Amino acid sequence: MLRATALTLACLLGSSAIAAESPTYGMQLEGFDYPHPLKHFNFKSQGQDVQMGYMDVPAKGQANGRSVVLMHGKNFCAATWETTLQALSQAGYRVIAPDQIGFCTSSKPGYYQYSFQQLADNTHALLEHLGVKQAIILGHSTGGMLATRYALMYPQQVERLAMVNPIGLEDWKALGVPYRTVDQWYARELKLDAEGVRNYERKTYYAGRWKPEYERWVQMLVGLNKGPGHERVAWNSALIYDMIFTQPVYHEFKDLKMPTLLLIGDQDSTAIGSDIASDEVKARLGKYQELGPQAAKMIPKGELVTFEGLGHAPQIEEPERFHQALIGWLGR
Repeated sequence: MLRATALTLACLLGSSAIAAESPTYGMQLEGFDYPHPLKHFNFKSQGQDVQMGYMDVPAKGQANGRSVVLMHGKNFCAATWETTLQALSQAGYRVIAPDQIGFCTSSKPGYYQYSFQQLADNTHALLEHLGVKQAIILGHSTGGMLATRYALMYPQQVERLAMVNPIGLEDWKALGVPYRTVDQWYARELKLDAEGVRNYERKTYYAGRWKPEYERWVQMLVGLNKGPGHERVAWNSALIYDMIFTQPVYHEFKDLKMPTLLLIGDQDSTAIGSDIASDEVKARLGKYQELGPQAAKMIPKGELVTFEGLGHAPQIEEPERFHQALIGWLGR
């Protein structure tokens, strides 16, 4: 009995130590180090003063005069493009990586009507501010949905479009996934913790695998959520989830005019709301090995690169393999 009690106490103390070591960050991710200097674009949107954090990295190799805009995913930030920023810059590209409103180093409004059109318009305003007239757009995860919407809204200003394991290759709502209210999403986001995030990402993003370097991105997300902006961060996250679920881009892939590349880790199983879907519906969702080829056929100038055995973030799992494929396509 004494031994069991001592063991229980040791576990509790160990858990407390781990919890104490978990960092917390400000409402705009203050305290988390970005791989390049962070700048802010201030503007008015929906009657509010807001700002977007972004990195603007010049070409380090021989400049080719082309710009790439990186659009992050829902559980990611501009910082998670770290190796891609480096690879593209070395290859001669100017690389601009913003954090969208509601995310990471950008404003978390008390009220905001989130839409992919609004986020695309915000990004377009940033590029105008930076004097970028035409760009290659690269979106990952939810950023793939935003990249699609941006390309549909500003086709003349999108040289090429590339998407890395974009969510939205299927319409979950139409496939039978139940609706969550914003209040339900909010209650869920308030409970976010490192163990839950880590387990979800290991299972869904990385096909059951885990590497120590992934932990930094877990702590980034959890540290933002657990910081002084806890409730505001969770509220914006809830609004964003509602946007993702209710605003599919899948039905408009056929309208994309520019050369488009899908970069797909075929072991990904990401599907919004699959956790509350029936077993029958869940069994049909998030099959990227099927969704990638289907989407590529829908896009008039679509091409597909499949990374066999990789999950939701091939640019993080195997950056050299990923960047070789991406930069090779951009150079054609």
